[in-house]
Amino acid sequence: MISLPSRDFLDTPIEEYIISSEKVAHVQVNNSAEHALLVLTKTGYAAIPVLDSKYHFCGLINAQRITDAILGLEHIEYERLPEIRVEDIMQTDFPLIHISERFQRALDLLIDQNFLCVIDDEGMFMGILTRRVILKQLKKQIYQLKK
Repeated sequence: MISLPSRDFLDTPIEEYIISSEKVAHVQVNNSAEHALLVLTKTGYAAIPVLDSKYHFCGLINAQRITDAILGLEHIEYERLPEIRVEDIMQTDFPLIHISERFQRALDLLIDQNFLCVIDDEGMFMGILTRRVILKQLKKQIYQLKK
């Protein structure tokens, strides 16, 4: 059993750990699936946030959702990519985290997610919080036990 000297770090605000929205690749709801696939491919990310024109968070898009949308009975219908809107195929059922939440809440949610989208009171996209960042903070706390 790991016994940490202090649980204070669990109450740390997540705000200092997020990757700012300016640094996160995203698409907008009215973009085509073709554009979203290009962004996903160029960035190498598994999923990216979908925002509206005022930068409110709307959902996530990934290559699997795009591929599912163009699967025909006999072949993949690539020609449909420009016609399909991101808003029609984006994922909307997943956990979000508020900018004012604490480390403990993020830790709980990131067990089953690679990253969390962070929003403010108005639903504005503030950035993402990755599992990697949370694990690095836990590692830092555990290594401090050795001192």
